[in-house]
Amino acid sequence: MEKETDERLTAIEMKLAYMEDFVNQIQNVAVEQAKTIDKLQKETKLMADRIREMSNSMEGDIPNRKPPHY
Repeated sequence: MEKETDERLTAIEMKLAYMEDFVNQIQNVAVEQAKTIDKLQKETKLMADRIREMSNSMEGDIPNRKPPHY
């Protein structure tokens, strides 16, 4: 009986060790994804700001007239 209990305990400990390793791997992936998301959000904001600036600077340059085919 004691041998069976030891074997079961060993199996549980092994599974726990694998699960701890898996959780650590997932945490590392989540941290990297969070960094990537932050970087992409900053880049998106910069691009939106640049587009807005370009749009504002072009407003006075383009006359509001009909295209030549009218």
